[in-house]
Formats: sequence, C-alpha cells, structure tokens
Amino acid sequence: MKSFEELMAIKAKMQDKVAVRQAADNTIRVVVGMATCGIAAGARPVLNAFVEGVNEAGMAETVTVTQTGCIGICQYEPVVEVFEKDKEKTTYVKMTAEKAQEVIEKHIKGGKPVTEYTIGATKL
Repeated sequence: MKSFEELMAIKAKMQDKVAVRQAADNTIRVVVGMATCGIAAGARPVLNAFVEGVNEAGMAETVTVTQTGCIGICQYEPVVEVFEKDKEKTTYVKMTAEKAQEVIEKHIKGGKPVTEYTIGATKL
C-alpha cells in the first residue's frame, strides 16, 4: 500500500465482508461466540458463513452479524444466538458452516428456527 487512495480502494472492496454492523433498526441480530473456546471449536468458519450468507441473500440491511466473547456454554461451541425483535432468542449449538447455511435459509429467511440445532434439542 503506497497511498491513501490505495487504502480507500481496499476499504471499498472489503466493505461487504465486514462482520460487525450497526444494529440500530435491524430486525434480526446473529451473534457468534468467538472466545478462545469457540474459535478452537470452529467458530471462525461459522461466522464467515453467516456474514457471506447474509450478504449473498441481500439481507445486510435487516440482519446484523456480529461476534461476542464467551457465551458460557463452552461444551456446546460453536454457539450462535439469534435475536429477533419481540421474540425470545434462539441459541444454536455445535454449529458448522453447513448448518449456518441451513439456519440462514430456514430461520433467517424463512422465519422458522431449525430446532434440531438448538440448545433445547441437546441432551444436557
């Protein structure tokens, strides 16, 4: 990088890859646990799958994808929480990039949580 213009070009190119978005008026917020336990269990590809999937679906204006630290249930990592306006949060456990695609299709786009991936379906 040799100039401010090059920096601005890189910023413009990477803008759609940004994982953290402002949640002001968004109706759905997807939070991926990215503490060391989550990262060790494979949370980074899960976060990337949500960011890319939301962008590809053209839902970046209504869905926020972000990350957080430890959610507190390390044995179930990677953990993803989906918050919807005026609804109870949905906690997905043992997530993979493939499961993230299914959650985007069925829950984020379709409005129906994928119950078999939720903490409620897990034998505690």
